[in-house]
Amino acid sequence: MLENSGVTVFRGNATLSDSQTVMVDGVTPIHGKRVLIATGARANRHAVPGIEHAMTSDDLLDLSEVPKRLGVLGAGYIALEFASIMQGLGSSVTVFYRDHLPLRGFDEGMRAKLADALTAQGIRLMGRSSMRSVEASGDTTWVFAGDESFEFDAVLNATGRSPNVQGLGLEKLGVTLAPDGAIAVNEWSETSVANVYAVGDVTNRMALTPVAIAEGRALVDNLFTGTRRTVNHASVATATFTMPPLSTVGLTEEAAAAQYPNLRIYETEFRPMKVAFAGGTSKTAIKVIVDDASDRVLGVHVLGDDSPEIIQALAVAVTMGATKADLDQTIAVHPTTAEELVLLREVSRRVTRG
Repeated sequence: MLENSGVTVFRGNATLSDSQTVMVDGVTPIHGKRVLIATGARANRHAVPGIEHAMTSDDLLDLSEVPKRLGVLGAGYIALEFASIMQGLGSSVTVFYRDHLPLRGFDEGMRAKLADALTAQGIRLMGRSSMRSVEASGDTTWVFAGDESFEFDAVLNATGRSPNVQGLGLEKLGVTLAPDGAIAVNEWSETSVANVYAVGDVTNRMALTPVAIAEGRALVDNLFTGTRRTVNHASVATATFTMPPLSTVGLTEEAAAAQYPNLRIYETEFRPMKVAFAGGTSKTAIKVIVDDASDRVLGVHVLGDDSPEIIQALAVAVTMGATKADLDQTIAVHPTTAEELVLLREVSRRVTRG
């Protein structure tokens, strides 16, 4: 794609010598009116002592054999997705994390339902774990958490990712960094230094590939087409591809309650028809959060098969400001899982602030 676009590629280590000059390997200067930093993020390597004995997600993809016992450190996207994959391939998987529930940042109630689903799948969840260290000897790796030690054939480090900012010369240039080490930018992807921009995981916004692409496209439009547009991070749909997947768009109940005084919550949990007919027991859970004053749908959360496909289509409606009445007057497609979103009529509960 770079070649077809006529892009010149330089391979090496890049450093900013000023706001319009990039040095490659310290010897090749590249000049331009503007500089865009899009160096992404890398796996954290400092969460606990000995974590260098644990694999990253890249290492795990290079395995030639499935480990019989896999320990996973962390409970975010990467941790839970690989936990589901490896459990499905036959590993006995244990997940360690410090919070009370996995997948921090998602809706609290849906996190609890996902935890139940993962446990039912056979994954051992070790919430509120005080991870002390990782040690390795031969083909065995130990995780020390609290007063216990756990023995594994392999351990996955999924404790998060940090922005790739080291060695870029940002401090010398005066580029402001956020407390977490990310490049601080405004809604236009501008840094604190004129003509220097940043998009994607190296910034302190949303670490999602489609978001990075959208930020890059918006920046190009703003710089070269005369338009002025930003990316609406508030209505970004996302999914964690666990088994089952959890998908969401808009606000969690906790975030909505902090912003709106009166909410209506609609919830349902059921076995989809295709599961019930086959004698399966897996359930789908749906949660819709509505601002009582305006009737606007603030957030939708779906746990279950096909939820990523459902949430992607529904994100259009939420982004456009759909109301609960809009959902109610939409005719259902039967038999589908998604039809439950337009059939929810009874308020499960109300949330009032103060």
